[in-house]
Amino acid sequence: MIKTEYDFTTMPHRRQTDSIKWHVQPNELPMWIADMDFQTAPEIKAALAAKVQTGIFGYEEPHDDYDQAVIDWYQQEHQATAQPEWLIFATGVVPALSASVRRLSHVGDNVLVQAPVYNIFYNSIINNGRHILSSDLRYCEGHYQIDFTDLAAKLADPLTTLMILCNPHNPIGKVWTEAELLKIRALCAQYQVILISDEIHGDLVLTGADYRPMFALPDAEAYQTVSLVSPSKTFNVAALHAATAVVPNTALRAQVRRGLNTDEVAEPNLLAIPGTIAAYTQGRAWLAALEDQLRQNYQQVASFIATNLPEIKLVASQATYLVWLDCSALKLPANELASQLRAETGLILSAGSIYGGNGDHFLRMNIACPASMVHDGLQRLQ
Repeated sequence: MIKTEYDFTTMPHRRQTDSIKWHVQPNELPMWIADMDFQTAPEIKAALAAKVQTGIFGYEEPHDDYDQAVIDWYQQEHQATAQPEWLIFATGVVPALSASVRRLSHVGDNVLVQAPVYNIFYNSIINNGRHILSSDLRYCEGHYQIDFTDLAAKLADPLTTLMILCNPHNPIGKVWTEAELLKIRALCAQYQVILISDEIHGDLVLTGADYRPMFALPDAEAYQTVSLVSPSKTFNVAALHAATAVVPNTALRAQVRRGLNTDEVAEPNLLAIPGTIAAYTQGRAWLAALEDQLRQNYQQVASFIATNLPEIKLVASQATYLVWLDCSALKLPANELASQLRAETGLILSAGSIYGGNGDHFLRMNIACPASMVHDGLQRLQ
């Protein structure tokens, strides 16, 4: 029987387990990469154990039960309707993103982003011979906004053929409103720019209005949009390598499908399908408990910084388990600050400079861990 109470207080032992995050020195505390220090839902663990118990690990492909699990999750969690034919399995959001960049744009094209933004977007663009074009988010009094005048001008550039949106936005934790999404989509349509939306953090909205998937906007089939979704951040199952591209437009969907298959990033491993289905059909209670813990952790950070570190400002966040720390008052470049923190205290945070835009004045901290680890990290930061 699956237990109904979940453990978010025990610190798992992750050293010497091939973990990227925990491949560190004994005195170091990694709070950088977006990887939770909580065990995943026991319902998912049970499904994976049952799969391994079969002892046969041949070729696999997703079927109707996979599609239905994804569809039902988005309908029930986000009141967002997708049609089965819109869905394409992929081995991760980033592989799907890179394959789509190759298939939907040409070498030398501009791919537009909104910095500061998830740094791997830059890899997907540069490694494929495209150019980064950023419409930087405006930062004023602790809040970020889209500069729609600048966005329109850069979408209008004839070399701009693709835009990558992040919703909710990593690293700032912003959830874009439906009105903002409609405006972005309309501008992309006006200038014939294909829009790819990375929605991997969509299940982790902790305050305010829920996120709106791009595929759930009105008349979705008429627009050139791709939503990339996955249970990986939600349930801490990144190593399952499972994601779904949701493409309402028929012609665009054929292109995306061809790109994913050409690049061989459309075939699941033995655990991807049962893990995803278990997450989306049995993971709701675990997620609710996780979100409660994340809210407590966020409040712990907010209170500690307000009391003990007045020179640092916590940027208000609606989503994700990543906090964005404004360190501009310290007058030290982010990479130097992060390096000094690691050398002197063992605390490992992400330097905001890797995200572009005004990130050189910020640090990113992952608080998806037991409260005791959050406390340790804050003490080291102080």
